[in-house]
Amino acid sequence: MAFQRHVIGLAGQDQSGEVITEFDRASVTDEEWAVRVDLAAAYRLAALYGWDDLIYTHISARVPGTENHFLINPFGMAFDEIKASNLVKIDHEAKIIGKSDYPVNGAGFVIHHAVHKARHELNCVMHLHTEAGMALSMLDCGLLPLSQHSMFFYNRIGYHGYEGLALNMEEQERLIHDLGPHKNMILKNHGTLTSGESVGEAFVWTFWLEKAARAQLAAMAAQPQGLTIPQEKIAELTAHMYEMSPAKPGLKEWPAMLRKLDRIDPSYRD
Repeated sequence: MAFQRHVIGLAGQDQSGEVITEFDRASVTDEEWAVRVDLAAAYRLAALYGWDDLIYTHISARVPGTENHFLINPFGMAFDEIKASNLVKIDHEAKIIGKSDYPVNGAGFVIHHAVHKARHELNCVMHLHTEAGMALSMLDCGLLPLSQHSMFFYNRIGYHGYEGLALNMEEQERLIHDLGPHKNMILKNHGTLTSGESVGEAFVWTFWLEKAARAQLAAMAAQPQGLTIPQEKIAELTAHMYEMSPAKPGLKEWPAMLRKLDRIDPSYRD
């Protein structure tokens, strides 16, 4: 695969696309625009909750009606600057579709391309470096079924060993193998990866995983030798009850998150 030079890290150069004068709203379908708005909201919410990492880490969403185009952040912009019109559309050969002032992060391409290519039912992928997520990724025990939130992930989360900066396309096969049938994964010594059929679902999985990680770390710090771990059958029952809920993650929560953003700053919709 020949990578484009405007994908930083894969070819070692920064060659941005043409300068944007004004986003052509008419150039995208209503379905794509709706996904752009949701994805921009996810970036703004990540910044609001303190999950961002300067200009690093990334959230992507598949362009509706396509199998090989997805949207991702322009590399060089902070999460709280992201809006629907400045998201970058990219294909599975790392080529930017349309115009952009910014390139794309190479690691972002490798990680997100792997999931979008292999798991067509997953339309949004979130990869973050939060303090709690990184700390959890450093623990040999991984995520323990200590809290109700953590039990949502019981036997339903993958683990991927650290291989350095994710710039090697050969790592994609191992990423997908380690993700297995799950939607969520802990990248050892690195951070977290969550995904979903919608942006809202991926966001909710991230929220639950972050809360579970924080709770586990707090409990381990307070009582390292006295943790109460429920029986495996109870943890499995809890996970099963959550996944069998008639309302998928994000269905009820995501509209509330959009209302929150609209009260704070609706410019993500631009």
